[in-house]
Amino acid sequence: MSEEDLQHVDYLAESDLMGMDTFIHRIDSAEVIYQPRCKRAKLVGKYLMGDLLGEGSYGKVKEVLDSDTLCRRAVKILKKKKLRRIPNGEANVKKEIQLLRRLRHKNVIQLSLPATLRWGSLLNVSQAAVRETGPAFLQRLLAPEMLDSVPQKRFPAFQAHGYFCQLLDGLEYLHSQGIVHKDIKPGNLLLTTDAALKISDLGVAEALHPFAEDDVCRTSQGSPAFQPPEIANGLDTFSGFKVDIWSAGVTLYNITTSLYPFEGDNIYKLFENIGKGNYSVPEDCGPLLSDLLRGMLQYDPMKRFSMQHIRQHNWVRKKHPPSEPAVPIPPSADARDRWRSMTVVPYLEDLHGYAEDDSRSYEDDIVYTQDLTAPGQVQEDDEVDQNQPRARCSPKLVCSNGTESAVRADRRSSSASSPSRRGVATASKIRKLSACKQQ
Repeated sequence: MSEEDLQHVDYLAESDLMGMDTFIHRIDSAEVIYQPRCKRAKLVGKYLMGDLLGEGSYGKVKEVLDSDTLCRRAVKILKKKKLRRIPNGEANVKKEIQLLRRLRHKNVIQLSLPATLRWGSLLNVSQAAVRETGPAFLQRLLAPEMLDSVPQKRFPAFQAHGYFCQLLDGLEYLHSQGIVHKDIKPGNLLLTTDAALKISDLGVAEALHPFAEDDVCRTSQGSPAFQPPEIANGLDTFSGFKVDIWSAGVTLYNITTSLYPFEGDNIYKLFENIGKGNYSVPEDCGPLLSDLLRGMLQYDPMKRFSMQHIRQHNWVRKKHPPSEPAVPIPPSADARDRWRSMTVVPYLEDLHGYAEDDSRSYEDDIVYTQDLTAPGQVQEDDEVDQNQPRARCSPKLVCSNGTESAVRADRRSSSASSPSRRGVATASKIRKLSACKQQ
């Protein structure tokens, strides 16, 4: 800009700058108190959304409540925009839905409602193992907090035996339906509060042709640490059922020893070690378990144990006494709830208007305090006799000068459903804050 142009520029006078104090305030961050955000009900179709249960590479899983049957479910939320960035992401999800539609087994995750709701973000709703006496909560079998609670970092023999037998039941059912899972690992095994195991995550599974002569497969996308030597060595074709047997053997090795039979600093070193097939079984496993692991982790697929051989093995048929305390399912991380109660309850209270205080705020309210004024809440004690029983009065948000910030009764209407409403609410808060500051 030239000097001539600068001469025609109008500058704000000091009095005008002082007037702008109505809109802009400089305050210390310690003087701003954010009230906790209350949970607001959100219905998607007939499902009431709950809290987040977990996240994965494809999306996230939330707990929901079926408003028709009042059954507890788990919904898998996937975004097509994110799936497109993952190789074969959409194809794997569609394939998983097609496979789950035809599967009905107590040890395999069940699909409750395949649908595309709300911009295609909800692709499938998987049932969360509902018993007749009540719902059960699904927990990842080897979640870090589950085994971190014990010093051995492993399951006792009797507990691992129970989980492994259920894994065999579910895996045998999948193979009877002509389905190769290809990604059996502890992270894909879900556990209910009544110790029922369920196989999940069939995104990379393969359904064999109904008239196929054998179980030959040509592609694999499973986790590297659970892949057999034939895949690590890059063979073009391999037996799909024997791949699942190997992965189940690595899983059993891991939950009984807290170790992996093959390790490496990177995936190349890991595949090199798997391709050589050299590993050792700890002596603590005992002769029966060691023999079973060596049979399932046999280098040659032709000599590797089949499902029938595993069923007839003495370690599987043996009844293991509880010589050690069982590893319990840990309580929830947030609420420290050992029973894993439903997270939908606060949203039900909001949906039906149940609250001890109807004047509470449903958004993050900003309270400006200054000097020694106590922030947050005041009780109307002046109007109530000390000898009389005090009636419950609603807390009021105040500023340092004692003026109350108006809490509108219609805040319960969902401002999150409209971006414009959120903008109006924010602007209203700024105006109230400015009025408090001027007074």
